[in-house]
Parts: sequence; C-alpha cells; structure tokens
Amino acid sequence: MAKVGVEQSLTNIQQALKDKGYDVVELKQESDAQNCDCCVVTGLDSNVMGISDTVTKGSVIDANGMSADEVCRQVESRLQ
Repeated sequence: MAKVGVEQSLTNIQQALKDKGYDVVELKQESDAQNCDCCVVTGLDSNVMGISDTVTKGSVIDANGMSADEVCRQVESRLQ
C-alpha cells in the first residue's frame, strides 16, 4: 500500500488513512516527506515545514477545510 505523510496535527486524517490500509507517516520534519507517495498538510502555511522546497515524488494535498473522507478520496485519486 502507498506511503502517505500526514502533518502531526491531522490525527483524524491519519486514522482514516490507516483504516483504509495506507502506510501513514507523521510529518515531523521535511525529510519525512521525501519517501512518501503523497503528503497531507493543513495549508495554514504555504510552505509547511519546507515541503514546497523538498524533493518528493508524491503530490501534496492541502487538507484545509476538508473532512477526513474528502482527504482520503483525494489521496486515492492522486495515487491511481
């Protein structure tokens, strides 16, 4: 299953993705994002933890204003 990095404060989204079988990694520093297929951030800062400068093979999802289910659907659609 895909490896998804999720910002620390998004515990409900972390749990929802784990329930769907994803390998969830908590993003504590920018290097955590490097090996993820997808990253989920709050979007409160346009450059959260330097992720916009980090080389990551996956896409970054701004979860601001989205429910856990909506974020899961975004992750699924981007990983297809």
